[in-house]
Amino acid sequence: MSHMPPPSMAASTPLRRRLFVVIFEADTPAGKAFDVGLLIAILASILVVMLETVPGVGLAYAGVFFIAEWIFTALFTVEYCLRLACVERPRRYVFSFFGVVDLLALLPTYLSLLIPGSQSLVAIRSLRLMRIFRIFKLARYLKEAATFRRVLRESGPKIVVFLTAVLIMVSIVGATMHLVEGPESGFTSVPQSMYWAIVTMTTVGYGDIAPQTVLGKGIASVLMILGYSLIVVPTGILSASAVRSGAVRKTDSRAQKSCAACGAAGHREQALHCYQCGAALES
Repeated sequence: MSHMPPPSMAASTPLRRRLFVVIFEADTPAGKAFDVGLLIAILASILVVMLETVPGVGLAYAGVFFIAEWIFTALFTVEYCLRLACVERPRRYVFSFFGVVDLLALLPTYLSLLIPGSQSLVAIRSLRLMRIFRIFKLARYLKEAATFRRVLRESGPKIVVFLTAVLIMVSIVGATMHLVEGPESGFTSVPQSMYWAIVTMTTVGYGDIAPQTVLGKGIASVLMILGYSLIVVPTGILSASAVRSGAVRKTDSRAQKSCAACGAAGHREQALHCYQCGAALES
């Protein structure tokens, strides 16, 4: 039984369709070659920015690095424009996760014309390396990423309640330690004491502030033990949500497909429409 393409794709020109397959799909030789070349360019551009900050190297090859960075930026700008040109709904792509990342990857170089040194923010391009999961047919990771986003969204209210309880506890402990220890032990204010409580509860323990009295050390001990027990709470919340949402599902070939309208990938099994923009998916 043959499947008719979605109306949006039927109205596309052959050139747009060819561009879409090359740029957004990774299951064709041309698409894979494009994405592998893109990853190499991203890695090279990040390496240029890193070397530019190395004393001696940055000064010795400043001209080379400057030219290389603008060449990479020009290539990525053309690529971004081509992505907008070949999707059916450019606005959807612009505000998608990868659309925002692709745009942010371009801005630091252009921003450096106004704010010197801002080109170091080009390291944000490393987020674009997440496409490696699609390129090398690791579709299950794309699907797990989509599942993780869904679980986080469903667990949001519980996480907010948990964080609120932690903040209340930190406030109470901070005020108590300010009273017990006082400025002579470094607890000069309630906010400063709250900072100590956060550091202690998360078991980071910088050591810049430490209780000196027996009572203060006792409170610190209880807070550290409590911190260890609190670590498992968010994990339990997320695990329960993952089980309820059916996190473990069989992966099919549809997870390798990209939406023709917005470019989103990693669709759920048996999905007929894009989870991001609602456009019909090709079979």
